[in-house]
Amino acid sequence: MKSIYVRLLEGFTEQKPLVLATIVATKGSTPQVPGASALFSSEGLLEGTLGGGLLEADAQRKALKILKKKASLLSEFSLKGDMSSGEGAICGGEVKILIDAFPEEHGDAFQALSQSLIKREPGVLATFINRISEEKLSLCRRWTERKEKFAADPGEHLSFFKNEIRKAFLEGKPFLLKIKKEIFPEKAKERFLFLEPIFPLPQLVIAGAGHVGQAVTHLGSLLNFEVTVIDDRPEFANKEKLPDADHIIIDEIGNAIQNFPISSDTYFVIVTRGHKHDGAALRQCISSEASYIGMIGSVRKIKLMRKKFLEEGWATSRQFDRVCAPIGIDIQSKTVEEIAISIAAQLVLVRSQIQEKRKEIE
Repeated sequence: MKSIYVRLLEGFTEQKPLVLATIVATKGSTPQVPGASALFSSEGLLEGTLGGGLLEADAQRKALKILKKKASLLSEFSLKGDMSSGEGAICGGEVKILIDAFPEEHGDAFQALSQSLIKREPGVLATFINRISEEKLSLCRRWTERKEKFAADPGEHLSFFKNEIRKAFLEGKPFLLKIKKEIFPEKAKERFLFLEPIFPLPQLVIAGAGHVGQAVTHLGSLLNFEVTVIDDRPEFANKEKLPDADHIIIDEIGNAIQNFPISSDTYFVIVTRGHKHDGAALRQCISSEASYIGMIGSVRKIKLMRKKFLEEGWATSRQFDRVCAPIGIDIQSKTVEEIAISIAAQLVLVRSQIQEKRKEIE
């Protein structure tokens, strides 16, 4: 649940003045895409990124300024600098950034977003941007889950944009639309609606908290998985050994996987301390709808385990064929770190393939 909005909620509890900057539109070549966000305090950048470089430096400078002025801003940044001058950004594009000086005023929307992610429910964060003048901006945020039905509430206006919200879900990416004056004729220079679909992160379940499990946990977190590590040894399954894990389960491995809520958004990496525990983990997930099951081991070990599973009726040939074993992409890995990289690369590949298939279906 690595969302910048969750970090924002934590900042509210610390009672620290914060500014939220979000890229809402881009044109041409840019270092980041719409939806990229960064959180600033008086100390500078706290979380996230807008792409770094001069763009982020400019946003930070404006964020620090509005911390004092307390006035939100819709800012435009050009990346069409001249290479010969040695100054300016030269990507060639343009970026529009919403810099929110009052994110705490939208705490209810961010709290609802956080609760949805805990339930693993996707939704859309809708931000109404009302530009009254160059110096004056008002914002209204609303979180809505995919399954929610919109009431005709004139105070929030979401019922007017059902088709656009559906589009945001289907395409899976944020976009900014300009609201026609005839829809809301109230006095304003410009009105926009920024729709940002937010989905729960795919679940990476790592069976085994040994050296390989620890390394894959770190990489999985960097690659935007929600990471759960399972092991029956508390001396390995703890926050000190696994600082990047979102969840740690100390239990008999097979039993823990049996009780885990597996979905089509679950990825299993089985890297326990021996074939007995590997087998126990595999038995509990091999017939599930998990998108990925990978198990460490030599070619001989996998061959013997396959024979055992088929003889005992624990799996069909088709079910065992979908297990990535030996695990990982073949990069001639030898060290723990290299093995972890080969596993992480395979996870990214499978995730990308699944996302492309889902887009084709939709």
